[in-house]
Amino acid sequence: MNIANKDLNLLLVFHVVYQERSASLAAARMALSQPALSHKLNKLRHEFADPLFVRAPRGLTPTPRAHELAPLVQRLVSEMEGFYERCEGRDFLARAERIHLYSTDYVEQILLPRLLPRLREQAPSLQLITHNTRGLLPREELEKGTCDLAIAGFFADLPDTFRQQRLLSEDFVVLASQSNPQLQAGLDMQGFLACEHLLTTLTGDLNGLVDRALAERGQARKVAAGLSSFIAPPRLLRGTDLLLTCLRSVAEEAVAYDSDLRIHSLPLTLPRVEVMQIWHERTDADRLRRWLRQQIQQVAEELQQALGSPGQT
Repeated sequence: MNIANKDLNLLLVFHVVYQERSASLAAARMALSQPALSHKLNKLRHEFADPLFVRAPRGLTPTPRAHELAPLVQRLVSEMEGFYERCEGRDFLARAERIHLYSTDYVEQILLPRLLPRLREQAPSLQLITHNTRGLLPREELEKGTCDLAIAGFFADLPDTFRQQRLLSEDFVVLASQSNPQLQAGLDMQGFLACEHLLTTLTGDLNGLVDRALAERGQARKVAAGLSSFIAPPRLLRGTDLLLTCLRSVAEEAVAYDSDLRIHSLPLTLPRVEVMQIWHERTDADRLRRWLRQQIQQVAEELQQALGSPGQT
């Protein structure tokens, strides 16, 4: 096989489309038009004699062949990025700068334990400062430059000057005390509605995703309390008959620290949460911030593997 006949840029296209699962997001991330991306995807499909990505109600779904190729391509892309970083030098990692990240305590809990050691080792002069989004896109802060990066699963309707990248896809589960009398035979809808519930509300609104889905079925649950934290609610469940519907990673962190807690499947269908990192186009080419986004992306990929691939429950 003659590598001179291969377009290696197509591997990057595959890598980005596999991560984003969306033609529009992949095109925006690579600064390509939709027709240009479609042309490259067609070349990829011809190259590997497989559709690779097929249309689905929520974007693109990888084929089995694409899932097989993904880890190999990811390794090749990482090695190529590392090669060019070495060629260009890494002096930018010595810059003494403060980077402001707007997010939630949930994101801080799952990302920072893996991210901070990388930053301290490779960019020791960088200082990371986190801020709570309070449930809103920090649009003005991103535009003014007082926010370098925003990470959450509830951002929508982004301006054209913003860039985004998908980090994680998570499903919802139910967290409860093992002594909950309603759950001794498992959790069904009847038991779910019989219990009182905790929920996280960043805005004070108690009408969450669960409540809206129940309302469509003509049902309602009783909410005992709404808290402004994703991390605190699991600590209130021990020895009670309260339930908490939360993201799987939150639940797994909770059961790791409290042997009284158990994870149950949610007896209700909710869409998965897509956690995205958002930045303004002015910082898109900044080498230090681009490097930080790459580190966050790599940490998120590790977390996604631990949680299960998107679509896996």
